[in-house]
Amino acid sequence: MPQWLTSSVIYEINVPTFSAAGNFASVTAKLGDIDALGANLLWLMPIHPLGKLRAKPPFGSEYAIRDYYGINPDYGTADDLHALIRGAHGRKMRVIIDIVANHTAWDSVMMEHPDFYKHDAAGRIAQPNDDWTDVAGLDYSNPRLRTYMIQMLTYWLREFDLDGFRCDVAGLVPTDFWEQARPELERVKPDLMMLAEWGEPDLLRRAFDIDYSWDLYKSLRAVMTTGAPATDFRRTWEQQQARFSPGALHLRYSQNHDEENAIAVFGENGSMAAAFLMFTLDGVPMIYNGQEVGDSTESGGDAMFHRLKVFWEIQSRRPQFLPFYKRLVSLRRNSTTLQRGDLAWVDHPAADRAVLFDRRLQGGSPASIVRLAVNLTNRPTVLSLPDWGQFREIDTGAGAQQRVDLGAWEGRIWGQT
Repeated sequence: MPQWLTSSVIYEINVPTFSAAGNFASVTAKLGDIDALGANLLWLMPIHPLGKLRAKPPFGSEYAIRDYYGINPDYGTADDLHALIRGAHGRKMRVIIDIVANHTAWDSVMMEHPDFYKHDAAGRIAQPNDDWTDVAGLDYSNPRLRTYMIQMLTYWLREFDLDGFRCDVAGLVPTDFWEQARPELERVKPDLMMLAEWGEPDLLRRAFDIDYSWDLYKSLRAVMTTGAPATDFRRTWEQQQARFSPGALHLRYSQNHDEENAIAVFGENGSMAAAFLMFTLDGVPMIYNGQEVGDSTESGGDAMFHRLKVFWEIQSRRPQFLPFYKRLVSLRRNSTTLQRGDLAWVDHPAADRAVLFDRRLQGGSPASIVRLAVNLTNRPTVLSLPDWGQFREIDTGAGAQQRVDLGAWEGRIWGQT
């Protein structure tokens, strides 16, 4: 695992929806804004040419790739992508791109090698499942395909100086392929990072550095939208910890391109509470493009196929969002305890409504302990503990009392003096 990963805040960019122009140049023009936000790891969703055969209307899926070596001409040229990456690196931001290794579009340039694909009982090239009609499944039992894919991945590292990859449905590709590829990629970029869109421990043993935390997001959504007790969130976290090796890293998010917009799911104030929680947990936090200004354009499901643009002008109507996210990112980026500390839950009487936990650096002094509370309901909640120790609220410097009043959807943070 690269040392820099735990101090990262990921910013996911959907190039065609990020700006009116929908191209690399527009992303490059906003690097200053992303840098000012504090995010330091850019994830570009698929940048490759898309298939047109059997494409889903109206624009097709960004995950039906026609040529792994190509660049979508709608987004710009290789020079434009180089300029984006150089601009990011010049601001000490890293860049990864999406790789869709499980399947290709039906008009992929790889179709001239039919042995690269899985076949059905009738000998026809097969799609991965009944729903994914626009893509054909790749066959990793073929050593030639493995060689092709590894050479392709090393090409992007070598030619574009990328810092790693986010790998779509990584668990549908054999784990031993990723384990075969990893050392070859490290020869080109020793400190690259690999993010798996999956949630199984075996992928994090030798292939990937970090994976998704779907179950935790689903649990948070159930607590905040259906009235499930906040203890369910803690239990889900504990179950995940039990499945994985100590120190395993997971992506923490309250929104991404597959999910509905956070404001649509949680409401304005609820979306900020969800983000506050995900940013202060262990793991690595992520922001989806436009989330930081309160954009409520649909982002998940069928919306991804319609290229709905981020409505950046919403910032004037939701002025509280950008300062909130800047503070949140700054809090994360400036606290080694939040980046690397262990997480310990604190029992309290209102555990069905709010979560309370400590982040602690192993072997650290009392100053390396941070305590956090988040009310996951739309009603005021009281936290009552007999002894808060020497904690003082980071924002105000006020000492913690036995009784702490949390407003609806409120998150608060204390440091120990």
